[in-house]
Amino acid sequence: SSMIPLSCGHVTGIIEEVRAIKGMVTEMPEQEAIQKGLLTLIDKEIDDPFIAMIKAQSLRPDLVKSRGKKLTVVYTPLHGSGAMPVRRSLAELGINVTFVPEQEKPDGAFPTVKYPNPEEASAMQLALELGREKKADLIMGTDPDADRIGIAAPVDGDFRLITGNELGALLLDYILSSRKERGTLPDSGVFIKTIVTSDLQRLIAESYNVKTIDVLTGFKYIGEKIREFETAPDKPVFLFGGEESYGYLTCREVRDKDAVSSAVMAAEMTLYHQSRGKTLVDRLRELWLCHGYFKEAGISGAFKGQQGLETMARLMDSLRNNPPAAFAGRNVISLKDYRSGTTILINERSSRKDIKLPSSNVLQFFLADGSTVTARPSGTEPKIKFYVSCRSAAGTALDVAIGEVQNAIDSIGAQIRKLIDEA
Repeated sequence: SSMIPLSCGHVTGIIEEVRAIKGMVTEMPEQEAIQKGLLTLIDKEIDDPFIAMIKAQSLRPDLVKSRGKKLTVVYTPLHGSGAMPVRRSLAELGINVTFVPEQEKPDGAFPTVKYPNPEEASAMQLALELGREKKADLIMGTDPDADRIGIAAPVDGDFRLITGNELGALLLDYILSSRKERGTLPDSGVFIKTIVTSDLQRLIAESYNVKTIDVLTGFKYIGEKIREFETAPDKPVFLFGGEESYGYLTCREVRDKDAVSSAVMAAEMTLYHQSRGKTLVDRLRELWLCHGYFKEAGISGAFKGQQGLETMARLMDSLRNNPPAAFAGRNVISLKDYRSGTTILINERSSRKDIKLPSSNVLQFFLADGSTVTARPSGTEPKIKFYVSCRSAAGTALDVAIGEVQNAIDSIGAQIRKLIDEA
């Protein structure tokens, strides 16, 4: 906790330094840089305390020690930096991992994947093949800098890739249920998620009387909240944080999404459910039955060149000033405009300035059936990202709910694509 988290001010300062560089960047041999004191190699003085901290997050160390060897975990670091910390943390707790051999060694060319991102199904293909061969209980992949994690779980004799929203729900449920059972769930516990992350997670938190805080997209906002909590008079206790894009934080010590602690928690969670005769998919089904079936989809509209930027701005203005009355026949009941910090209630024709977040060019539409549609221009490329979330009522038979929700996703998605095409 003595580490200084990167605030927005720090980030701005770093970017200013980068932009100040003109011309060629000079090169220097590694040994010379070490001799001149310009390069310091960090080794076990960082690694050992980090691994110890990860292991200390374990909620059921006794279970892991006694049953860990029975868990078959297939793991790929996707040629990145996760190999050592993930293997070491799990092994020291009592769980051994089987690596995808072709992807174990670091390689910045990422020769075996198109995109080294566990969000992409294609990046997980080699892990899935090895998982089938080994009859794995859990398949995991981390991205090159080991801050995002994707997993697959067994179902019906094969494997199902778990989405970022689903893994967030499972981790949150496991952390809160374990803490409650062990008597370590604080009264002032807080869960933090981004505004485009599934509301299933909010319902899970509510069921344990844990407060949910929504922040803008970007994990720095979650790190910022943890810092605020340290001096807040009501002493909130951070329990878990996550975003739909496969980033999670299971501990207070790290101030950014961290795939290493998340991988350890995912393995322990799998072992716990396995010890009760259940898979992760079984647990997901239980959560859906209890809170409603949720599904999310992302739709991106790309706008090329200077003209594209103008089209993007025009589309956002149109959505803001003349919002659609409905999406696929589902009436818009309210609209949150994160730029002005305002919620507009459509039927009442009233608005209130009630969003206490930094101003951001994001619009969020709330539909009569509980669906949400969020429009957010990308901060890094000429795209508007649309996030669609649809849900069923709690207690709806799952086969019926899955069909209904998929139909809602498809029909709302078709309208959004039409909006993008016509822009």
